Amino acid sequence: MQGWLSILIMIALGAGFALVSVLLSGLLGPSKPSAEKSAPYECGMPAVGDARERQSVKFYLVAMIFLLFDIEVAFLYPWAMALRGLGWNGFVQVVLFMALLLAGYVYVWRKGALDWGNEKTAGARKLRT
Repeated sequence: MQGWLSILIMIALGAGFALVSVLLSGLLGPSKPSAEKSAPYECGMPAVGDARERQSVKFYLVAMIFLLFDIEVAFLYPWAMALRGLGWNGFVQVVLFMALLLAGYVYVWRKGALDWGNEKTAGARKLRT
């Protein structure tokens, strides 16, 4: 129970600090609202258009591909640390792993998922393959 008590005390201290900070900033901070201060901040530029515009599917596709390859590369770090103990068998397995990653990358590239150029060019490439 002693271990849980210290964790609960830390949670209570963190929540209390957050609550006190929010209350003090509301009481002591300046409060002169204006239309300019209430507007959303967009990198110093005035907001243009609606925030609910449709995004291209390619944006999400590239984001997913990036995450996939990023996670796969994260698997290489433990392999590099244990390289001497794995021997040739481990080396061949990682070379096969890298070959599969390269094949996936080439496939995605050939399908045009990484093209951000003209939509007509990407569509024509899909028709040819």
